[in-house]
Amino acid sequence: MSFVDGFLELHEIDQLLLQATDEPHAERWASLGLKVESAAALVRDRDKLAATLDRRWLGLYERSLGRYGRGLSLVRQRVCLGCRLTLPTSAAPPPGVTALHLCVGCGRLLIWE
Repeated sequence: MSFVDGFLELHEIDQLLLQATDEPHAERWASLGLKVESAAALVRDRDKLAATLDRRWLGLYERSLGRYGRGLSLVRQRVCLGCRLTLPTSAAPPPGVTALHLCVGCGRLLIWE
């Protein structure tokens, strides 16, 4: 698993945890015939994954997750989709390179498309 993929997976687990512990979402899942047996299993998986990630980037992710409810944001056409800030061209990674960056506006970790 690559560095970026680890944070994408962590973000997905966090969003599942948010929905599993939120009553309206859990009721909707139940009406669709889906059920999360235990949020504890998700927390255990999340902790195991978080232990494998870089602590500095994990701290930045956790801070923006706590502040905004999402730790990652996509960038499309140089615009952070979290805060709608147009990022400078120099902030983009070189073509073909996948790397995490921080948004200068909101502090979320950026995934460039």
